[in-house]
Amino acid sequence: EALGGTTINLTTLDCRNLSLSVTDIINPGYELVVAREGMPIAKEPGNRGDLKIKFDVKFPTRLTPEQQAGLKRALGG
Repeated sequence: EALGGTTINLTTLDCRNLSLSVTDIINPGYELVVAREGMPIAKEPGNRGDLKIKFDVKFPTRLTPEQQAGLKRALGG
């Protein structure tokens, strides 16, 4: 999913459901910014800040031969 894209479903603090499509390659520390989906801005009623989602991705340290072959097929190698 980190390499090929995924859809993230999350519930915000005000109980709204968001479905976000991520097509970028996600590496450790990747940050996705969703405009106007963050916390309300106190001095600007009706406006919201940006929602920032930081990813903590862990890649495997070893793969079986079958996993290696599948990864090569998926990446076109």
